Amino acid sequence: MERNEKGEETMNMQEKLDQILGKEISQASNEEIYDALLTIVQEMASKKERTDSKKKLYYISAEFLIGKLLSNNMINLGIYKEVKEILEKHGKNLSEIEEIEPEPSLGNGGLGRLAACFLDSIATLGLAGDGVGLNYHLGLFRQEFKNNLQKETPNPWIEKKSWLKKTDIVYPVSFRGLDVKARMYDIEVTGYNNLTNKLHLFDLDSVDETIVEDGIDFDKKEIEKNLTLFLYPDDSDENGRLLRIYQQYFMVSAGAQMILDECVAKGCKLYDLPEYAVIQINDTHPTMVIPELIRLLMLRGMDMDDAVKVVSETCAYTNHTILAEALEKWPVAYLKKVVPQLVPIIEVLDDKVRRKYEDESVSIIDRNDTVHMAHIDLHYGFSVNGVASLHTEILKETELNNFYKIYPEKFNNKTNGITFRRWLLHCNPALTELIDSLIGEGYKKDAAELEKLLKYQDDEKVLERLVKIKKENKKALCRYLKETQDIEISPDTIFDIQIKRLHEYKRQQLNALYIIDKYLEIKAGKIPAAPVTAIFGAKAAPAYVIAKDIIHLILCLQEIINHDPDVSPYLKVVMVENYNVTKAEKLIPACDISEQISLASKEASGTGNMKFMLNGAVTLGTEDGANVEIHELVGDDNIFVFGASSDEVIEHYAKADYVSKEFYEKNPAIKAAVDFITSKEVLAVGQKENLERLQHEIISKDWFMTLLDFDAYKEKKEEALEAYADQKAWAKKALINIAKAGYFSSDRTIEEYNQDIWKL
Repeated sequence: MERNEKGEETMNMQEKLDQILGKEISQASNEEIYDALLTIVQEMASKKERTDSKKKLYYISAEFLIGKLLSNNMINLGIYKEVKEILEKHGKNLSEIEEIEPEPSLGNGGLGRLAACFLDSIATLGLAGDGVGLNYHLGLFRQEFKNNLQKETPNPWIEKKSWLKKTDIVYPVSFRGLDVKARMYDIEVTGYNNLTNKLHLFDLDSVDETIVEDGIDFDKKEIEKNLTLFLYPDDSDENGRLLRIYQQYFMVSAGAQMILDECVAKGCKLYDLPEYAVIQINDTHPTMVIPELIRLLMLRGMDMDDAVKVVSETCAYTNHTILAEALEKWPVAYLKKVVPQLVPIIEVLDDKVRRKYEDESVSIIDRNDTVHMAHIDLHYGFSVNGVASLHTEILKETELNNFYKIYPEKFNNKTNGITFRRWLLHCNPALTELIDSLIGEGYKKDAAELEKLLKYQDDEKVLERLVKIKKENKKALCRYLKETQDIEISPDTIFDIQIKRLHEYKRQQLNALYIIDKYLEIKAGKIPAAPVTAIFGAKAAPAYVIAKDIIHLILCLQEIINHDPDVSPYLKVVMVENYNVTKAEKLIPACDISEQISLASKEASGTGNMKFMLNGAVTLGTEDGANVEIHELVGDDNIFVFGASSDEVIEHYAKADYVSKEFYEKNPAIKAAVDFITSKEVLAVGQKENLERLQHEIISKDWFMTLLDFDAYKEKKEEALEAYADQKAWAKKALINIAKAGYFSSDRTIEEYNQDIWKL
């Protein structure tokens, strides 16, 4: 027994584990140890629960891609090292115990991962701020590869014993012809050496996982049984689109009721709501919180004008996209079918706008009777932010220029960030140890201290250690891929990695065309200077046909190239199955070249680019999103930049003068690579329909200008591969990237949100 400051006897970690297990640690199974650690962590987290604070942030988001929580929470609670050592002493391996934990299926890509990093930083900075979302039972989907195609299956993660805590709190939510009760579940969000906040997730007790049939199909009309089954249910038909409206309203209605209850309990008189709450709307999915709050305040006796004023001073909006199709629009007819009670409010909000501004492009309801969700946020929120400096400038100058002219004071930039606790301390312990030994541990709280590493940029011993750590991480990834997918790759190759959502604007197809070009060169006898392993990880939305075709092409290339004795010694392709946070934690520390090749002006920010940089990978990318800021920080010598600029791209779109077919016809290398998609080699392992459709798309449309940047990409990639040969010079590039990554800490981002927007 140990004693605390009050002199009371307390158990040490070893005793706690022994007591919960009721047996020697060495005699317990990994499952039993995982359960015991879960209990200990939840108990410690709840003891640090926040109780005070007049004003509170509510971060409302359709996604929270929180990843596995055990180790992250143990790091934040300061017990990770101790637990690891105790387990090792008893012959147990913490990494194996971590594998038991299912990954919560609560998000999809960067949007959801960002929300998770933000919650971590909000708690770490000691701010009062909770997340609000939905408790999806089966997540986005689990990705499986069959016949070189993506197959979607359910991804259940909720177990009897998990991080989810069922509460007694329920809120009534009414749809047209259907009344339900939203039950609140909580997950504790631990801060690094600080207090604990909450992630509130709403669910329906009546949801029934057994209604899912083959793959991820289910009856989309059975709302009481399907409401929280899947994140982003297939919206290729009307019932799917209506289900998304049901989900969004369910989330914001329950969330709004909870927010009002919490504020009133603290003495809020409703008219002073902005002094008690600030609601950050993460992308357009939670937009209905604005009309819903207005409705609830009117039910509590406020007149409409006052309610609109109060809500407009409470809500702020983060824009995450430049793609018009990602800014949600719903037909009024759909809203009438699901939430008729909101329609009159939205009509009044639109009328107020029309009375003030003649410009029809800023109306909320357009002439086709469609509601533009972002326009509600822009008019009736007090802040609008982009997520990288380039992104915010594009919003101000082009995409949202009509709104910027009306509300210049609302617009501000908050460049995204990542939590270093997960993306360095947890996933790269060897690198963490090296950094600790060189500059101390201050950077874990103040990431700007990583700059101190710059004094070692010419220290041969340090650079050698960096090379060695990277090699060990690559070996670990090789072992993992062998165990999980039976794929053999060599750590003595350059690991060139592109992991992110599969979308044409992110241009995995450009990478694939380069691989084909390389394959054809090797077949023709041109042997590359260094062998390369091209690694992909990505899920394609179930209804996004071309994205699935790109996955199909990559899987076909994997089969052809890896089995070709002439080519495989110099080039291999790996598509990681069911890419998620857990897999990212293994891929990122092993990466040499980080592929950030979106069409300039299309990627709002990107955060994978920051995680790779922090782990000593060098970026190969366009001047897009946060790549621009990475470039500014590391300088020309420590990044490989190529491609048309965002201004050039925007001009091509404005003039509609990009014709992919011209590039295809004039450039023999492009033609050979594109033709190969339907060659006999690929057709032998692939599906004719998918391959022909993709090829046709590239030749006749190529909306994201893959062929425009092909030559520049090839040239810059070859330059990067050649630079890698000088390991010492490469290690120096890696070190400078790590040293300059401090700016991209989500702690910095959250400090800026708080200073400029939330004012907690």
